[in-house]
Amino acid sequence: MNWTTLVDVPTLAAHLGEARLRIVDCRHDLNDPHAGRRAYAEAHIPGARFLHLDDNLSGACNGRNGRHPLPDPNEFAAHLGARGIQPGDQVVAYDAAGGAIAARLWWMLRWIGHSNVAVLDGGWPAWIAAGHPVESRIRESQSALYSARPAPATTLDAQGVHAALERTEIMLIDARSPDRFAGENETLDPVGGHIPGAANRFFRHNLTADGRFRPADELRSEFEALLGTHSASDVVHQCGSGVTACHNLLAMEIAGLSGARLYPGSWSEWCSDPTRPVATGND
Repeated sequence: MNWTTLVDVPTLAAHLGEARLRIVDCRHDLNDPHAGRRAYAEAHIPGARFLHLDDNLSGACNGRNGRHPLPDPNEFAAHLGARGIQPGDQVVAYDAAGGAIAARLWWMLRWIGHSNVAVLDGGWPAWIAAGHPVESRIRESQSALYSARPAPATTLDAQGVHAALERTEIMLIDARSPDRFAGENETLDPVGGHIPGAANRFFRHNLTADGRFRPADELRSEFEALLGTHSASDVVHQCGSGVTACHNLLAMEIAGLSGARLYPGSWSEWCSDPTRPVATGND
């Protein structure tokens, strides 16, 4: 097993139960933070452990650092170890939202130096549709020691984003829906709009109608058209809170466009400071 972007349902099913395979259930509902845990308790892929977006894949919010700030790397590593995950294990993350939450775990594992991690293409709906087994049993994990090794130059903070945009050194890509990017129908954050200079690439455009990722050549063609003269390493991804931005990071990796970074605080951090500029509309 050496899956670093996606793994399909038949392949995962064929390897189920192997010693170094660790499956993580990341199901989450932004409107009902307890929904993922309930769904996991009712049924999950056999052997899967659960990680919660708010409690395990995010740090503490202080009103100025966004809705899902990155946790301390060592705290995140402790959550992994508590679920029996060790460096070198093959991790597969899944959710029921086209990979929107699972991609966050995918990116975070790479952030701390864990390369053998993939998202289950199609997620929970594809697993169920294929008729593979599920269980409600919550298995005890044998704790392991996990030491984080954060990779350098994988993120850019608000100050860095502002300065780099002014110097046109980066291309900022916003993964939110076009209406929220334009400043319309904003329900999650107190201010509508986007960071001036950002381009919009709704993360759901990475998916087919059945919730699987589109072919790599299609993704590459569309991202290259968006990037223009920019290279992949010029790109910084953001969204509302640094979660669905990881979906675009994964899509670019699938497309063979490596080296992009994440602005973890994203719009929810940016708009918390009234001195930062705000743009509306589609420009």
